[in-house]
Amino acid sequence: MNITTLGEPRFASPQQHTVSDQARVPLHLVRDPDAPPPKELLFERAGPRAKLFFDPASTCAGIVTCGGLCPGLNNVIRSLFLELYYGYGVKDVLGFRDGYQGLDPTRGREPFVLTPEFVHDIHENGGTVLGTSRGPVDVGAAVDNLIRRGVNILFTIGGDGTQRGGNELFQEAQRRGHSLAVVGIPKTIDNDVAFVSRTFGYLTAVEEAAKALRCAHTEAHSVQNGIALVKLMGRDAGFIAAGATIASQDVNFTLVPEVPLRLDGENGFLAALKQRILNRAHALIAVAEGAGQELLAASDAERDASGNVKLRDIGPFLRERIESYFKAEGIPVTLRYIDPSYLIRSVPADAEDSILCDFFARNAVHAAMAGKTGLVIGLLHDMFIHVPIELLVSQRKRLDLNGPTWRAVLAATGQKLIEVPDYGKNQDSAA
Repeated sequence: MNITTLGEPRFASPQQHTVSDQARVPLHLVRDPDAPPPKELLFERAGPRAKLFFDPASTCAGIVTCGGLCPGLNNVIRSLFLELYYGYGVKDVLGFRDGYQGLDPTRGREPFVLTPEFVHDIHENGGTVLGTSRGPVDVGAAVDNLIRRGVNILFTIGGDGTQRGGNELFQEAQRRGHSLAVVGIPKTIDNDVAFVSRTFGYLTAVEEAAKALRCAHTEAHSVQNGIALVKLMGRDAGFIAAGATIASQDVNFTLVPEVPLRLDGENGFLAALKQRILNRAHALIAVAEGAGQELLAASDAERDASGNVKLRDIGPFLRERIESYFKAEGIPVTLRYIDPSYLIRSVPADAEDSILCDFFARNAVHAAMAGKTGLVIGLLHDMFIHVPIELLVSQRKRLDLNGPTWRAVLAATGQKLIEVPDYGKNQDSAA
């Protein structure tokens, strides 16, 4: 995959160890000899280059965080600044406030001027010190503002919508003849970004979700016929619910968006839950927020500020259906409904995610200083790569129902496949 560059690099890099532009990372390492040959994609390997496009002494960089919160945002901001400031000698770094809204001077507040003192301990806290928002920006007004401030590099930390917006900013700056390197850092707690084996914040979310499941299991186990229903984040992919299930080993049913949810009938979820209660007198259910949407008649016309379809709330719906079902069956139950979503996403990053944040950030700086633009930093086979924004936003990663993660969920829960009418048809859309 070829990456757009702003021009011929002219300045010597201060980095001692560099990576060649010709180094490539393949999408597939292992091939099934019985399967048709996969489409071969070779990605440019990330890392410092021997030559820079931007002169560090006259470079101004900007950072913006968009969308929902995620553990590790402050870590990324801090590492971006430290690599720019100490690694390359870039002294002018602006932190645009409140997401893309902050790029429009008619809507946003004045950006922060980042300094070593400003970022000193921000990684110890959750959230983002720059603030965030959802929704698009007036691209023309934003580019006018970036040009007026002399910004040469913009780091966009966010999901699909954020990266699409970053690409529009780069394209508009190019039309204006302004050299603007836009480099994205993928941010989603759901871990559903294509060509990124693990997004930062995901393991922290799994750890916190597992804690919630542990407490919920105690609640359910402490009363006769106790049922604990825990709703976890995961709009289109069930990675958090699956990971937390495997980590906790206490969950009896895991419901994810990739698996159609059948409630009623002999082979439905409610009948299976009833059998569990009759046999063991307690049950723990983990449900991803995007599960069962086919039962809730969500309308594509209802979208949030980021353009995402507004989900119906599966948690209260499932709680009501469970309570109604057991009442009709004449079986008394005690149901506890727990939604820890906002608590999970607002905590500081754990040690492993902190390391991942640092690597994402530093590789983003290396790419930008070399004049690469219109890309997002990806992660394949434990190697960081450059992914064109258009390719990254064209697909989304989902749980492979034939893969080891879902198999581990089935083994941990003991739930059967009978509630999955088209099991095996849903595959990951990308690595």
